[in-house]
Amino acid sequence: MIVENKRKAYETDLTDSQWEIIEPLMWKSGNKSKWEKRELINAVLYVVDSGCKWRQLPHDFPPYTTVSNFYYKAVREGLWEKILKVTVIKTRTEAGKSSEPSYALIDSQSVKTVYSSDKRGYDGEKTKGRKRHIVTDIMGNLLAVHVHAANIHDTKGEVYTFEKALYHYPSIEAGCADEGYRGTFKNTFEIFHNIRIDISKQIKPVFEVMPKRWRVERTFSWLGHSRRLSKDYEIQTVYAEAMIIIISHFHTLLKRF
Repeated sequence: MIVENKRKAYETDLTDSQWEIIEPLMWKSGNKSKWEKRELINAVLYVVDSGCKWRQLPHDFPPYTTVSNFYYKAVREGLWEKILKVTVIKTRTEAGKSSEPSYALIDSQSVKTVYSSDKRGYDGEKTKGRKRHIVTDIMGNLLAVHVHAANIHDTKGEVYTFEKALYHYPSIEAGCADEGYRGTFKNTFEIFHNIRIDISKQIKPVFEVMPKRWRVERTFSWLGHSRRLSKDYEIQTVYAEAMIIIISHFHTLLKRF
């Protein structure tokens, strides 16, 4: 029997129209499930937005063990990626663009981690933690994300992340990156993938809006709206990537519908 949890709504709860987009992607759990999946996703979104621990979920949500187990299963089943792609496609079509992108932007960001994180290191400066690589379309919609220890050279992370975006969106014909991606990254995709990579000019010591590239920077700023992403609190990188997928994007994009 499924428990209907009647409570006062939180700001992060899915609306009926948002749930209509997600519901067809949910797996069937037979008669063993006690809680509505919509309520489980609401609880996950609350954790991501508020930054609280699983154990600190408000008592009017399902038990925290049920919510966390659902979250981990959703990572293994690829649910968050499926929801992300559906929301990206819907966002693009609603804006009058083709369903899949032909141009992509890539950038990275170093973030601090907690002491128990399994993969972390110094990024060559003062930040000890991990590096987030993201690929977006021209609208800033997230196409792919990869998180790794900050001491691993950018070349490995950037190539893998862009190839990940190509796997999900083979329609990509060209990309844009900053000066740090000149060399191996540019050559890899222009020679072996026949994809043009535009390199943005070097940033000047004064404020200047960079054509196209400000959109991927804006996507990073969207991450800052979630307290759970203020630093990397996840023990494993696969869950760090999932947290980014949840908040930036599909929850951010769903707010438009």
